[in-house]
Amino acid sequence: MDFNKLWANFLDTLQNHYVDFNGRVGRSQFWYYILVVVGISIIASIVGSVTTRLISSLVSLALLLPNLGMGVRRLHDIGKPWFWVLVPLVPSVLGFIFLFMLLWPLAMLCWLATLAAAVLLIFWYAQPGTPGPNEYGAVPPVFAPN
Repeated sequence: MDFNKLWANFLDTLQNHYVDFNGRVGRSQFWYYILVVVGISIIASIVGSVTTRLISSLVSLALLLPNLGMGVRRLHDIGKPWFWVLVPLVPSVLGFIFLFMLLWPLAMLCWLATLAAAVLLIFWYAQPGTPGPNEYGAVPPVFAPN
């Protein structure tokens, strides 16, 4: 695996697709992007634990829109609409509302639903894209960092 190609894919996403929610992205390009994001997040967490937690928060905030864009474009590749990327947000917000209302059992159920929704998204992200063009665009180019 060529780290330079992984890094180039990450930088391309940041520079050319920072808030791009249109089109499709292939499975390998998506997962290699996520690999770099996880690596950067780990490094930011380590640096943040030594200095200030603000660094980790700033990295997460800076990568929020590109991560959402990659998720939406990955869902487009399998023929799903954009709003599915927000599905874990709904039970999570409800969980916090129930928490502030001191309804602990309902809050826990909502957070379990959040986990289930996140697992569903990961399952969809791992699925192969639809063959041929779909309503969201042409087949994305194959990304191979070898």
